[in-house]
Amino acid sequence: MDQDNLYIRFDWAIKHILRDKVNFDILEGLISVLLGEDVEIVELLESESNQENDRDKFNRVDIKAKNSKGHIIIIEVQLTRQLYYLERILYGTCKAITEHINIGDKYDQVKKVYSISILYCDYGQGDDYVYHGQTVFKGIHTGNDLFVNIKEEGVIVPHLPREVFPEYYLVRVNAYDKIPDTPLDEWITYLKTGKIKEDTRTPGLQQVREKLRILSMSPKEKRAYDEHLDNLRVQNDVLDTARKEGLEEGLEKGLAEGLEKGLAEGLEKGLAEGLEKGLAEGLEKGLEKGLAEGIEKGLAEGVEKGRTEAMFDVARVLKRQGLPIESICSATGLSEQEISTL
Repeated sequence: MDQDNLYIRFDWAIKHILRDKVNFDILEGLISVLLGEDVEIVELLESESNQENDRDKFNRVDIKAKNSKGHIIIIEVQLTRQLYYLERILYGTCKAITEHINIGDKYDQVKKVYSISILYCDYGQGDDYVYHGQTVFKGIHTGNDLFVNIKEEGVIVPHLPREVFPEYYLVRVNAYDKIPDTPLDEWITYLKTGKIKEDTRTPGLQQVREKLRILSMSPKEKRAYDEHLDNLRVQNDVLDTARKEGLEEGLEKGLAEGLEKGLAEGLEKGLAEGLEKGLAEGLEKGLEKGLAEGIEKGLAEGVEKGRTEAMFDVARVLKRQGLPIESICSATGLSEQEISTL
């Protein structure tokens, strides 16, 4: 790629550059393209997950902002797969709501929350690269939307529940593989490759071209940025190797144990059924049925056990690499207690 057209990765920029008010226009562009409406960020809000350093590469990165309508917008960048990610973003939106309403306030002070997740990891299965979720209430017989009355500027007006409840956007960066032909595609192309069309008119990307050129970084910033990229490469290599080794070993053990158990149970059950009937036909059918059921059950249990053992093997590899326990928990879904015994 032309060196003049190299731009800083979004996951780095959101931690080190985009928190500055002069760069809000970049975030405003991304949010506006996703939501399909003009968005103006008024201020950034304090968030316990904001990080000022890059030591914990597995932690999430997010920005919590308030727009001109008083809505709260959470932008998170997720670099590694997490087993309970949906539960975490649900908790995050609920926490944002409760953090921004005072005790004694009426419920009309509850803020609308938008949660935007930029996923650089393989998360979920689906044939799209952007997913949008919101709460809707529909009649189970008519299929019609429910409207509720809300007081707005002294006037009672009808609203849809989705205008009140949080909305979620999951941007699966790795799942995107096409030539950009919409503003949203242009944004995801930048998120994935760092490339931006020379003649782009997409909101936010014009500002990226002006402010996030790698060549405009100071030598100190460039060294820190290069170290960040190296850390990501090492992290991905460690995780890929650990998963591969753990899954191979776990599946091998699980299949061997499953076959052995399945054959034993199948023979035992088949002989019992066959002898009970006391006929050659019964014995033959019983053996056949028992073997099939036993092997099927044994294989299923073996594969499941293999997957569990695979996660323990992954955890062992990561622990040998010196990664923090909380990071290993996030990558494998195991508890701190389970990991500490390895």
